Amino acid sequence: MNDNQPQFSIPGQAPAARKIRDAITKWAMRIVTYFIVAVVAYIILDIVIKGIPALNWEFLTAMPRRGGREGGILPVILGTLLLVAGTIVVALPLGIASAIYLSEYARQNRFTKIIRLAIVTLAGVPSIVFGLFGLGLFVIFLGFGTSAIAGSLTLACMALPTIIVASEEALRAVPQGLREASLALGATRWQTICSNVLPYSISGMITGSILSIGRAAGETAPILFTAAAAFLPFLPRGFGSQVMTLPYHLFVLSVQYPQSAEVQSMKYGTALVLLLLVLGINLIAIILRIRARRKTRW
Repeated sequence: MNDNQPQFSIPGQAPAARKIRDAITKWAMRIVTYFIVAVVAYIILDIVIKGIPALNWEFLTAMPRRGGREGGILPVILGTLLLVAGTIVVALPLGIASAIYLSEYARQNRFTKIIRLAIVTLAGVPSIVFGLFGLGLFVIFLGFGTSAIAGSLTLACMALPTIIVASEEALRAVPQGLREASLALGATRWQTICSNVLPYSISGMITGSILSIGRAAGETAPILFTAAAAFLPFLPRGFGSQVMTLPYHLFVLSVQYPQSAEVQSMKYGTALVLLLLVLGINLIAIILRIRARRKTRW
């Protein structure tokens, strides 16, 4: 036998070194995964265990007292929901429409590549930068002042890149053959999108969009300069007024007051309500995705 001929290993009979390397890689990834799950579980359990004693009907429905150190958090919850509603109204239509245009109408040239690069870059911009942007544009330049509408628009700007990227990826996952078959039968571009593209991509679009809204609901920096107030002993008066929000209220309780037993109870109760709100938004996204996938299969 010629010693210069290449040697081939039989499939299923990998060398011992390769088996050891594969085993080490598998266990390393497993350990990292378990560590991440353990850290997240510890954080959630800590908030739940310390926050449950504070949850009661008065805590959820009463007005705050003594600068928010006592009483309830009803204005805080309603202010957060007001900001989330404003963000959804602004960000969802704009984000989905932009994704449809980039995926279905725009020519795939250098200009659209630059636009996509800008969108991906915006998705990674720190939230405090969006807060300063909202302060300069919505609060000062447009004259909205420190209000819920300024905060909603700022959060919408922060959520838009993620919504666009998620929606465009969902649209690209639809096979091109469905579009070509519809166009070959004489349908217009818009009819093709409505009947052959959106029904199969709407689950992914909704999931990505609502998850980005859930992330925006827990942000503090963007609303720090645009919407949030430290203490307001009354309910929100609409989009034109300042509002108390769960993230900012939690920040105020953590850094501006002595950490007495009452403040600790308020802090963990607020954190638990915020956690439940974000988990609720994510649960809505999961339910909508499952229902959309059951209605349409391909």
